[in-house]
Amino acid sequence: MSANEIILKALKASKEPLKAGDIAEITGIDKKEVDKAIKALKNEGKIITPKRCYYSISE
Repeated sequence: MSANEIILKALKASKEPLKAGDIAEITGIDKKEVDKAIKALKNEGKIITPKRCYYSISE
């Protein structure tokens, strides 16, 4: 499973938006990798930023 898929799964499981550091902690993925994946997922429109530095699944 790719980092992007793992991050999407973690965001789906969360009831509220998460910060990149929280995602890294939950998934065990290095924060730099999480940051790269978040950027890619945002460009693809799969995640949104409901407030600054927090991320959630786009519905």
